[in-house]
Amino acid sequence: MLHSKELLNSILRQDFHSFIIKVFNTINPGAEYYPSKHIRIITDYLNAVQSGDINRLIINIPPRSLLQSICVSVAWPAYLLVVNPTKRIMVASYSQILSIKHSLDCQFILNSDWYTELFPSTILSKPHNQKSKFLTTANGFRFATLVGGSATGEGGDILIIDDPHNPTQIHSYKIRKKVYRLV
Repeated sequence: MLHSKELLNSILRQDFHSFIIKVFNTINPGAEYYPSKHIRIITDYLNAVQSGDINRLIINIPPRSLLQSICVSVAWPAYLLVVNPTKRIMVASYSQILSIKHSLDCQFILNSDWYTELFPSTILSKPHNQKSKFLTTANGFRFATLVGGSATGEGGDILIIDDPHNPTQIHSYKIRKKVYRLV
């Protein structure tokens, strides 16, 4: 019979949706997580990308709503690096501040006590730990950049574009076209 901590750890290893809730509670202490159907749908689609059943995925949700960035830009890279610590993940946003925030949140998860206990084989490389890029000891990484920014020589197995547009510039054809070229 599993004890409650062992059971929770088993669930977190196997269920990405539960992992997201743990990530949310870690980076938002004291805030209440409200379950919603769309988070389960997002996790199902991200699992399909991870398994190779889907090659390209677009998630359209209004800005500042519904945990999409925590799911896709913070929790999912942390989860992908568990499954494969050599995974190379690039995450782009329109804003340097937003891009760095998501990177630091992801690093915070990878350095958390529960994560290091649960996934001891995914270890951050201390000499290569920066705000915009951190590496695992297996040479996988999460790299934060800007939409249209410099990622020369980086490459990646997974490209995440989160909040590609500044909401005040959404009607600019030129800016939208810059994002289309990435995809």
